Amino acid sequence: MRIKRVCIYPKDIQRITGKSIRSSRNLYKNIREYFEKEPHQFVSIQEFAIYSGIELEIVKEYITG
Repeated sequence: MRIKRVCIYPKDIQRITGKSIRSSRNLYKNIREYFEKEPHQFVSIQEFAIYSGIELEIVKEYITG
């Protein structure tokens, strides 16, 4: 059984984009600002897909695969 998540983290962004962890953290921060997230709120996989322009199904493959 595969573990399914709805949240994405900088390490996931690093795996998907091939960027450094520092660049991934900056991108994560930009996504949080773009969607006007409060400090306690998470970034969803769907929000990452919208922001990055990468298809949701491709992102899900990296998260669950």
